[in-house]
Amino acid sequence: MPRRPLIGPSAVLAAVLGTALLAGCGERGPAAAARPSREATPRPVTATREDATTAVAALADLADAWKRRDCAKIEFLTTWTESVLSGRACQAARRGNPVPAAGGYTDAEFYLPEQPGDLPWFAALARKPRPAYFVFVRSDGRWRLGAGPVPVVGALPELEEGKVAPEPNRDARVRAGLAPTRLLAFLTDPAGVSGVRVRSGDPMRDLLRELTDRSAADRPDRMSAEARLEGPAYALPLPGGGALVFHTLRIVVTQKPGAGRPAYKAATVRAFTGRGATGGGTVTGHELLFLATRVSAKGVLDTVAMRRALSDVTVS
Repeated sequence: MPRRPLIGPSAVLAAVLGTALLAGCGERGPAAAARPSREATPRPVTATREDATTAVAALADLADAWKRRDCAKIEFLTTWTESVLSGRACQAARRGNPVPAAGGYTDAEFYLPEQPGDLPWFAALARKPRPAYFVFVRSDGRWRLGAGPVPVVGALPELEEGKVAPEPNRDARVRAGLAPTRLLAFLTDPAGVSGVRVRSGDPMRDLLRELTDRSAADRPDRMSAEARLEGPAYALPLPGGGALVFHTLRIVVTQKPGAGRPAYKAATVRAFTGRGATGGGTVTGHELLFLATRVSAKGVLDTVAMRRALSDVTVS
């Protein structure tokens, strides 16, 4: 079946508009000074195929930076929620914590929004060595990795690569924009009273059980886990009124002394804190959950791609 075209980002709806003032030669009045110049009005930056190809090729530089534990270079090459890992996670990598996979991805398809809004972006789907999504965001005049790789864990939507036209359906835009909030409501509502629907077998159901089990341990006053929103979201509408939304959640795990099995291995805690033992303190872990979520026309959520990365561990 041929891939069908995308329609446009719905999480970033406002275009970047600028107004230049024109004061014509010999014209001194305020009306003349306030006349806008159409030629000087900046337009939103849109990614080209050449931009996308260059950005994906730069993933090799990011992989090398992680190999060398070059935190400054990692920060330079990343933005959005991926850049969070250039901080404490990179410092932990210098103490032996595993580094994330960043390079070696090929056979990429590009989805290039024609009206990206005030945060220009585009998405790529690399088919090899295994399907994974990448989101690139323009920051400080260049394209940086915003999230990725985000490995595919569900059925891929039928999409055609290339330019992405704007979505005219306001209801579809609203549904896409609310996807992260609705998923957060699902993860914080074990009783299911929120009415948010997630398909049977979806990884988010497993995550809900994990968060619930951790918070309902033998000593619930000693162990807790919660999910929070992290950063903005970017969306590509799908045929039929659905959307593919790229977004990130933050999972915060808090474990007080006496809560039983440690939430994180001693070597992991040592890598983040530089301490050989917790000393009986409270351990708090921060994990980033990078997601590509499909929202159906009826509002049902499906996890298409997911990656979980530990960004910080503290002991207090």
